[in-house]
Amino acid sequence: MKLKRGTLPGLVVLFVIAGVILGIYLAERQKSRYELARRIAELSPRGGTPVTIDGLRKAIAIYAEALEEHVRDAAQTGTYWKILAVRLADKGMHRDALDALDMAIRYNGEDPTIFYLTGVSAATVAKNALGFSQAGFQAERDHYFVMAERAYLRAIELDSAYAKPRYGLGILYTFELERPAEAIPRLEEYLDLMSRDVDAMFVLARAYYMTDNYERAVDLYDRIVVSTKDTVKQDEARNYRDYILGQIR
Repeated sequence: MKLKRGTLPGLVVLFVIAGVILGIYLAERQKSRYELARRIAELSPRGGTPVTIDGLRKAIAIYAEALEEHVRDAAQTGTYWKILAVRLADKGMHRDALDALDMAIRYNGEDPTIFYLTGVSAATVAKNALGFSQAGFQAERDHYFVMAERAYLRAIELDSAYAKPRYGLGILYTFELERPAEAIPRLEEYLDLMSRDVDAMFVLARAYYMTDNYERAVDLYDRIVVSTKDTVKQDEARNYRDYILGQIR
């Protein structure tokens, strides 16, 4: 088959472009391997086994595909543990969920969702603690409450715009640890992000009441009344508001 006039130069251009792209790809891959080798070499302690960047780069090139496959497998494994934890928690198996979340953190310690889920399950386990002695009960309960608090705080540290762990802390501080003063800023931050969450308003109003911020509690109960169409919640808010007004008059 004869090539049309102008086809051959076009093919040459395409081959040149493909060659340039391939060259760039290979150069970037070599650069990536060099950077990895340099990082590994820098981690070696003084006096340790001599490690050269060129030697490491050659080793990385040989095992490049195996390394990438291992990284992909590790990421997938972390996702598996996370999904398993969610399923276990949904079934009320929060102790088993914590074991799965511990594994998920080993594979992905920068995922804020994993830490939030850890906080939820740890708080649930703490509330359900049944030590065979008073000392055992208290120790177990305290352990899991501390775990929950740390997990929520870590989730916020990893993602400053993550709302749910703030609500989790609000519940924890208000109802479980009896530290309502610490709950207030967390719940206020949460409502800045989730302004229509009536349940969170109830918790914050309770924290205001527990810290003698009666006027702010009354104002928030009034806000609940106009923020929801749920008549049960409206009546509940009115009852709490009237109770507080009766105390301060």
